[in-house]
Amino acid sequence: MNNSVSEQSFYIESEEDEEKVYDRGEGEENDGNVSDSSISSAENQPQNKPSSYNTSWPQSYRQSIDLYSTVQSPSIGSLGILGTPTLSRLGSSFLSSSLTRRHTPETLPSVTKPLIPKTEEEISQQQRRSSHSLLPPIPSRKPSIRIESSKVSHELPISRQSSYGQAVLNGLNVLCGVGILSTPYAAKEGGWVGLSILIIFAVLSFYTGILLRYCLDSQPGLETYPDIGQAAFGTVGRIAISIVLYVELYACCVEYIILEGDNLASLFPNAHLSFGGFELGPHNLFALMTTLAVLPTVWLKDLTILSYISAGGVIASVLVVACLFWAGLVDNVGVHSKGTTLNLATLPVAIGLYGYCYSGHAVFPNIYTSMAKPNQYTAVLLACFGICTTLYAGVAFMGYTMFGESTESQFTLNLPRDLVASKIAVWTTVVNPFTKYALTMTPVALCLEELIPSNHAKSYAYSILIRTALVISTLFVGVAIPFFGLVMSLIGSLLTMLVTLILPCACFLSILRSKATRFQLAVCVVIITIGAVSSVIGTYSALSKIIESLNG
Repeated sequence: MNNSVSEQSFYIESEEDEEKVYDRGEGEENDGNVSDSSISSAENQPQNKPSSYNTSWPQSYRQSIDLYSTVQSPSIGSLGILGTPTLSRLGSSFLSSSLTRRHTPETLPSVTKPLIPKTEEEISQQQRRSSHSLLPPIPSRKPSIRIESSKVSHELPISRQSSYGQAVLNGLNVLCGVGILSTPYAAKEGGWVGLSILIIFAVLSFYTGILLRYCLDSQPGLETYPDIGQAAFGTVGRIAISIVLYVELYACCVEYIILEGDNLASLFPNAHLSFGGFELGPHNLFALMTTLAVLPTVWLKDLTILSYISAGGVIASVLVVACLFWAGLVDNVGVHSKGTTLNLATLPVAIGLYGYCYSGHAVFPNIYTSMAKPNQYTAVLLACFGICTTLYAGVAFMGYTMFGESTESQFTLNLPRDLVASKIAVWTTVVNPFTKYALTMTPVALCLEELIPSNHAKSYAYSILIRTALVISTLFVGVAIPFFGLVMSLIGSLLTMLVTLILPCACFLSILRSKATRFQLAVCVVIITIGAVSSVIGTYSALSKIIESLNG
């Protein structure tokens, strides 16, 4: 398998076609989705070369999403300029490996063709450096990577693999996000019956997560969600899916700005700023201060520390949940409301909020392809969805029964300010986005930096300009639409439904239709229908309420 990158050529050599993708399917159970014979026959058919899946935009997806979803190891080299990951940084991580079991050249351009090219002097120095420093050790049973160029020719080992526990932690870190703050609000909007939507989405999202695995296994060289889109619908599919995923990440950064403004304004309600005839209230003031605070983090060359801190997102979520239960059960805030059985008028808003809770599919392919034992992937998904659904449902029940119809879009805004548990919950909520913002925005910035013309790529000013513009734009959007719950519902309805429910089934049908059973085909059609209907209803409802709130 050959792939030409810049002026060097990379060859990935292995025995018996990389031992059939490192025997990924060996010992795997069927899981009731695609028969073993179907998978086998799909793998034995002539397939496209893996290199065909990383020559199109975006080429930085694998590296940037790994950086966003994992903690990087400090024992390997540093990140490239302005956060552009090098192969050495992404070759190892604390929770999971950035390089995958199938080492397609998508992970290699960062060695010889960075998005922001190095100067001639830096290139010369790198060529003189021993290439053994670029990659961490490889288990002896795995094939080696041979990198051949005019000046470098060594057999290099490849990266370590993630264990079951590390994969679970990565999955939880992605799924347990700010969505947990709005589940009581979703319960209020939909009523107790609407809470069943959370369970339904959990089951459907779990199933589509498994479908992504079978799409990855269908052809060698597939490692990421955009790769799956390209295998299913060509280059157009790759670009379309990538745009949806990047827009979702950008929208999450907007949510961080709104979140910070809401919570800091609740802590300091009298804060304001008058300047040149303009007066900023507490929400806009803290949104501006948050933007100024996170802007330098987006310029960082090395995001390792942020990656370490951001991996504590699971701990932060559990801590906030514990504070809610402590306030309700120990501090005698008590249960004051029986709630409403069903709110049909606002149920569509709840649909988007519940859908947002399971927006982790963009990372699942990366997690799967980094696992040392991929047959444990289903168990990983089961653990992640089980734990997260339990947390979501518990918070929704406790928050709605505590605050009833006065439940805010974030339950932290309802907690009494004089309680220690409340202070811990609010400040944990405030601090967490500061560590996640840069990691969430970096994939978006990197994909745009790929579009910089080659004659301007050496200028770091372009990268700084792009990242600064992205951050400032999230401020403008967050100030213009300062409705945390409604914006989250819109994201969940418009984007998450696509990424989580519709696209995995559509890709599965396109790639493995001839190998799937009638039952599987029927289930995919049902899921697509549910996702499409939920998306249309939820998007319309969220947009209507946003417009109504702006006009009000």
